[in-house]
Order: sequence, then structure tokens, then C-alpha cells
Amino acid sequence: VQLQASGGGLVQAGGSLRLSCADPKRTFSNNAVGWFRQTPGKERAFVAQISWNGGSKSYADTVKGRFTISRDRAKNTIDLQMSALKPEDTAVYYCAVARGSHSGDSVTSYAYWGQGTLVTVSS
Repeated sequence: VQLQASGGGLVQAGGSLRLSCADPKRTFSNNAVGWFRQTPGKERAFVAQISWNGGSKSYADTVKGRFTISRDRAKNTIDLQMSALKPEDTAVYYCAVARGSHSGDSVTSYAYWGQGTLVTVSS
């Protein structure tokens, strides 16, 4: 599985960014996909996940109401729309493919990881 995460960058607090995760070889269409984030010295933290068909989604409390996860099965991409960004959202964001069609917030539930994309939110 080759995951390609993109869309990170520098944005001011209150702004928006859209991250995208692609699988050009279409190998995770039947798996849940999640987004995680990590800052230096801290463990990777769950952000959001979406089930294989998009019917089930869940979010970390810290992003609920501000972030939206979606997937385009035709394009085989998973997007994370981030709005009302805060400086504490600054992190490297990773997309990950779960071991099954549905998943949760545990890092161990995910088998394949993308390379990460940096999001920096300035105050």
C-alpha cells in the first residue's frame, strides 16, 4: 500500500486547510481510513476516521465540529477538511489504513501509514 498525503502548509489561526490522502494503486477501498497527528516528543494522536463506505465517522473531541473527514471512492482519496484552525492544531498529520472495514482511535488498529504532511497554524 502506498499512501500519499498532501495539503499541509502554513495558515493563520482561524483559517482552513484541506488534507488529502491518496492510494494510487486502489488497495484500501474496503478498509477504514484514519487521520492522526503528532508533535515532537508526543505520541501520535487520533484525529478522525471513516469506515470503508463512508457510513461511519468519528472524531477526536479536540477537533469535533471543526474538522470533517470524507472519502471519494471513485478517486480513492480520503480528505480531511480543517476549519477554525488553532495553533494547537500544529502537527505532522498522517493518514493510515485500518486493518478492517471499520476502525477506532487506536494506533494499533492501523496497518499502513502515509509519509505525513506538516500543518503549521500561526497565532
